[in-house]
Amino acid sequence: MAQVLTVIYTFIRTLAWILVGSRNFRVDPALTRPTYDFIVVGSGSAGSAVVGRLSEVPEWQVLLLEAGGQPPPEATVPGMAPFMVLEGHESDWQYVTTSQKYCQFNYVNNANKYPRGKMLGGSSSINYMIFVRGNRRDFDGWARLGNPGWDYQSVLPYFKKMETYTGNASARDAPYHGYSGPVTIEDKGWETPVAEAFFKAGREMGFPSLNDPNAKEQFGFTRPQINVRRGERSSAAEAYIRGNEHRRNLHVLVNAHVTKILFNDNKRAIGVRFLKDNKVEEAYATKEVILSAGAIGSPQILMLSGVGDTDHLQQFNIPMVHHLPGVGQNLQDHPTLYGLTWTIDRHKGSSFGRLLNIYSSVWYLLLRRGPLSVPFGLDGNAFLNMGSHEDPLWPDVQLVLQPQTPAIDGGIMFGNQIGFRSKIFREYFGPLYGKAGFNIGTMISVPKSRGSVTLRSRNPRDAPLIDPNFFSDPEDVEIMTRAIKFSLALGNTSAFAEIGAKFYDKTLPGCEETVKHSDEYWNCFARHMSSTNYHPAGTCKMAPRDNPMGVVDHRLRVWGVSGLRVIDASIMPVMVVGNTNAASIMIGEKGADIIKQDWKVIR
Repeated sequence: MAQVLTVIYTFIRTLAWILVGSRNFRVDPALTRPTYDFIVVGSGSAGSAVVGRLSEVPEWQVLLLEAGGQPPPEATVPGMAPFMVLEGHESDWQYVTTSQKYCQFNYVNNANKYPRGKMLGGSSSINYMIFVRGNRRDFDGWARLGNPGWDYQSVLPYFKKMETYTGNASARDAPYHGYSGPVTIEDKGWETPVAEAFFKAGREMGFPSLNDPNAKEQFGFTRPQINVRRGERSSAAEAYIRGNEHRRNLHVLVNAHVTKILFNDNKRAIGVRFLKDNKVEEAYATKEVILSAGAIGSPQILMLSGVGDTDHLQQFNIPMVHHLPGVGQNLQDHPTLYGLTWTIDRHKGSSFGRLLNIYSSVWYLLLRRGPLSVPFGLDGNAFLNMGSHEDPLWPDVQLVLQPQTPAIDGGIMFGNQIGFRSKIFREYFGPLYGKAGFNIGTMISVPKSRGSVTLRSRNPRDAPLIDPNFFSDPEDVEIMTRAIKFSLALGNTSAFAEIGAKFYDKTLPGCEETVKHSDEYWNCFARHMSSTNYHPAGTCKMAPRDNPMGVVDHRLRVWGVSGLRVIDASIMPVMVVGNTNAASIMIGEKGADIIKQDWKVIR
């Protein structure tokens, strides 16, 4: 398998280089100053926004430390996103979760691979570029939990500030968009015939077609909006770093793995320790240190620095700076079902042959159009309410239309990428090899289950223990079962019949003892086949002082210390409905303005 993956990597890297070339960012070879005003750890969705905005103040010297390196050429080509998360890719942290107690029974070690971007742009450079802000009710909920300034009306200006929207907004929806920001947002262009069947099926079942999932409401069937600019990925690094490389006060170090925050005797953060070229170095900040290492990295760095639960840190003889038991807790992710599959007429769905053939490559090379110009294998979303919320317009489920089966590559790549046990993958999906089809990924948008990120050791090179704890709350399984039954009815509509859709009804290994098609069977199906959608959040929870599990206040300052903020997806008290990249960038935008306000640069 390793040799096969090496061949795939080589082919994709070579093709990407031909199509887009090599576009390295300007970076500093080493520290250039004894001190900086601000040190930002991590260049992901939020971190890039933070450094881009802080460096607007010319008298502030801003240092960005990124553990990874330059993005490879394939990161630029939207259609090559699946190849960014293959096992062994140098731009991925290569995390794996702990074994799950309540689900993933058909996965290797009952666990899943957990890709996170390790390069400039972080996970915004490896994700599928689906741009979903979240629901207005999500943010109003944050404010009700005691976080003033985070309601929808307060965060909407930052969603508009970040984007240049180039899609076809109606007169009603246009005021919800921005038109001069650094992140380019487009309506997804190229799609397969499965997409139109999906939208027709939704209408057939009485659900509205949603023209704009990022406007007033977020309910119904919709084509995705994507952060792509003229056929190329508009990552956070491209948006906030590339365009600001001329600023002499913006300093960027890559391959600089931060291992510890440095505090003085007054518990004030004064700098960081990091590894670069196998050497230990330190950088110092006169104003603040900002952690933007993501929902996995930020809590790990806090704990390694002595900020976390006392009992946990004492297990590793880590000197305590401040007892903060919420660090690493409250992990949330969107559990997603893989394997709800239909076969269809040939040439109706996606295929790697269609994606990577000479015609598609030339089409992309000359015009930046075609299947390589959009995220591969994602043609539609449906935001629906299966009963978690009394408000009917507040979705609790997202259906993701994938116009291919999990057996699209004959088991060479996809099964390994998702993490299925190879024997079960061959047994269950084997009959689908070579067949056109589609998959409806049912995703719980507002999971009740909570997991954790804890230390494996005090060695910063060791990955932390990531436990999503999927389906630990039985209500999540109930909602997933309802979503499965809805998806089955959707796939049985006349709209899908027009493209020859037939449900793949093979009995799932592990569920043979249940009555097929019963609620018990689909419950079993969910527990065996659900996994992550790669949206970790919540591990440095934003909360008021009286919440014992809070990590940061509504100004994103870490409780109990000074000179330190966390600004990334980890601060979400409750995760948003939909993909988390857009909300993470918004947090970076708003966080940068909070800093400017606190230092009296803006009101």
